Amino acid sequence: MFTHVVFFWLKPDAPANAKEQLLNDCRDLLAKIPTLRIFDVGTAAMTPRDVVDNSYDVALLTVFEDLEGHDVYQVHPLHLEFIARNKPNFGRVKIYDFTGETRDEPRLE
Repeated sequence: MFTHVVFFWLKPDAPANAKEQLLNDCRDLLAKIPTLRIFDVGTAAMTPRDVVDNSYDVALLTVFEDLEGHDVYQVHPLHLEFIARNKPNFGRVKIYDFTGETRDEPRLE
């Protein structure tokens, strides 16, 4: 499995609806890319622990069968549309990719 985790911080002067647009575009655009196996998007849980970074606005979790599935996702027209619509509002983006084994994982239908 190939996991791609993205954290988004919006610009301080981003429009008031920027966070909602980002969340909706993750659901409405990215979740439809066929190489995705697992998808989730949300906001910081505000977990009260010193080791937890709650400073981001939106987090995106995507899991693919392999690196090749991720590579297809990166150039997919829906991903490119997502970037074009939301990048102007990004103050910072941090990405963590990792490979591993997942057993009995839930699958997108």
